[in-house]
Amino acid sequence: MFNPPKFAGMLNSIMKEKSGKAEDEKLARELVEEDAQPKVNKKFTSFREHPLYQKISTMRTLASTFHIEDPFFREHERLNGTVTRINGKDYVNYSSYNYLGFNGCAELNEAVINAVKVHGTSVGASRLVAGERPFQRSLERKLADVYDADDAIVFVSGHATNVSVISTLFGANDLIINDSLVHNSIIEGIKLSGATHFPFVHNDMDSLENLLKKNRRNYERVLIVTEGLFSMDGDIPDLPKLIELKKRFGCFLMIDEAHSLGVLGKTGKGVYEHFDADPHDVDLWMGTLSKTLAGCGGYIAATQDIVDILKYNAPGFVFSVGISAPMAVAAETALDMLKKDPSRVRRLQDNGKLFLETAKRLNLNTGKSLGYSVVPIITGSSRKAVWLSAALFKKGINVQPIIHPAVEERQARLRFFITSEHTAEQITKTCEILSSLCKNEGI
Repeated sequence: MFNPPKFAGMLNSIMKEKSGKAEDEKLARELVEEDAQPKVNKKFTSFREHPLYQKISTMRTLASTFHIEDPFFREHERLNGTVTRINGKDYVNYSSYNYLGFNGCAELNEAVINAVKVHGTSVGASRLVAGERPFQRSLERKLADVYDADDAIVFVSGHATNVSVISTLFGANDLIINDSLVHNSIIEGIKLSGATHFPFVHNDMDSLENLLKKNRRNYERVLIVTEGLFSMDGDIPDLPKLIELKKRFGCFLMIDEAHSLGVLGKTGKGVYEHFDADPHDVDLWMGTLSKTLAGCGGYIAATQDIVDILKYNAPGFVFSVGISAPMAVAAETALDMLKKDPSRVRRLQDNGKLFLETAKRLNLNTGKSLGYSVVPIITGSSRKAVWLSAALFKKGINVQPIIHPAVEERQARLRFFITSEHTAEQITKTCEILSSLCKNEGI
């Protein structure tokens, strides 16, 4: 029924809004007219003067001075697996996350080709706009099964998963406590959330407990977040203690399984299987599809309420195109293969152990690594790390340096990614060549 007073009020609001916009436009025109040609420092009109570009220029100059080839962005001409081809030459490769060798295998390739024939290479829009596809929900159900979770949600980017999920679920009244060495995607998500945040000393449960004792009572929701296997150091957290602290202080616990799914545990289910822990004691299981699962994207496995919140609110899901058939089917097929034959997990763990033990026997500094899929060789300086990478490349071994500011200067390193498909001969020979180079250079 028509209500004149109500209608008048609405009309008044609209007129006020239009009037306000008109005033803003008038002010904007006046500002332009008053100062149409402001004086601007030219260094702020080009990105060549940007501090970040200056750092890149400095690195290139140093590389040229020391006659070191730039190790970054080399073009791989075929499958980037245990052996890769660069500039027509084959190299033993330690710069691939293909932990279980699923990427490029015939069974997975065939499944992807068949999926493309049916569904094409894109879903066209976000799942809220374009609707669901059967391969999307099928993958999510199987990911949920890994953790015996209610449900899972898949994003098209692993990095965007952490950024979107953390910033959606936590806000200004909350506290987030993270391991000091967590991935950049977690840090960016924390910043965007607006929550108060503190780092605890890497894998130090006493440090975490002290922060909780001092701060838990002052906040609403509190999140503890860490990684299942640390991609820089190759060590793992004390999951049982994390669960105990989470329960005692009434917190949420999030584990980033990017490098631990397919790597830890007898059947590759990750850090909870490694410790024989109850997966329900972790609130947010995050992981990526680009490593063990040979695809691209990220996921969260959790309770239904968490998944529902994310499906309708997480920007990286709501405003991003849904995962495509090639990526989803690749990941689902890899999951099926992992479940059917966990022997690859045992081979990977044996290879990681062999690399670690051989490196230690040859007095190479492997840092905190426990010898699973990631083994660093600490060089102590960025220059040495880049030089070693270049020297190994000349001898047919491809491994990337990790330099400052990605790590502290004294923690600069080579980072070796071990796979189930490396041979014992490749691993032993690599360590021996590396040891010889280090001795010759006094590293």
